[in-house]
Amino acid sequence: MDSPENKDYVVVVQCHIVQEHCSGYFCEKAFHERTGGFAPYPKEKPLRMLSLTCGGCCGRAVQRKLMNLITQARKSEGIERDRIVVQLSSCITKNNHHGPPCPHLDYLRAVIARTGLDVREDTRVSALAEKRRREGLYD
Repeated sequence: MDSPENKDYVVVVQCHIVQEHCSGYFCEKAFHERTGGFAPYPKEKPLRMLSLTCGGCCGRAVQRKLMNLITQARKSEGIERDRIVVQLSSCITKNNHHGPPCPHLDYLRAVIARTGLDVREDTRVSALAEKRRREGLYD
C-alpha cells in the first residue's frame, strides 16, 4: 500500500445499514482532525473526502461506485487511481455500539482490491468502545 502522504482523495465507505441512522459526523470529524484511522494522513496536506455506503449487504455495489469515482476523478480532474485511498469505516471494521464487524468484511476487501485502490481500515476510534473492548464487552 502506498503511503497516506501520497494520497489526494480519501473515500470513506460506511455500512449501509448503519448509515440509515448515523450521519457519519464523528467519522468526518476524525478526518478533519486527523485522529483515529486518519492519524497517518498529514494534517498540513489538504485532502478531499467522499463518504459513501457499501450499498447494502453483501457490499457488492461498492465496486461499481468506486469504479465510477475512478473514471470521473480521472476524466474531470486528472486524479489517478494511485492518488485515491478507500478507508473502511469503524462501523464496518470494529465491534461497536452499532453492532459487530461487518460479516462481509473479507468480501468488501476483495471487491475493493479488484478496483486497484489502496484500502485502510477504521475511521473514528471511540474511547468508550475501546474501553468496552478492554473490558471484554466487545471483541
